[in-house]
Amino acid sequence: MIRAMPLLFSYGTLRDPAVQRANFGRELGGRSDALPGYTMGVLEITEPGVIALSGTAHHPVASPTGNPVDRVEGTVFEITDEELVAADGYEVSDYRRALCPLASGAQAWVYVAA
Repeated sequence: MIRAMPLLFSYGTLRDPAVQRANFGRELGGRSDALPGYTMGVLEITEPGVIALSGTAHHPVASPTGNPVDRVEGTVFEITDEELVAADGYEVSDYRRALCPLASGAQAWVYVAA
């Protein structure tokens, strides 16, 4: 039996090819999708390594609203378990990883407001 690869939904810096190469050793191929029931805000990052890699201290952050009309647009990627661990290492403690339903019906890991 073939096990499905984890899905990772990104609306921010994990879509940047330079961030992907630094964290995963490759550029990811993905498809557009959306995260219903969330809105986008901005978070000021203080971790110097993350700022250096992403090129900015201001990162987007998705927060739940409970309103299915709200949605955050982004990209869903198939990644390996090891790449998911690498993404955990990149994201700062202001985010938490949650398994969320996407507009497409897929379930994906998403870094949302902690």
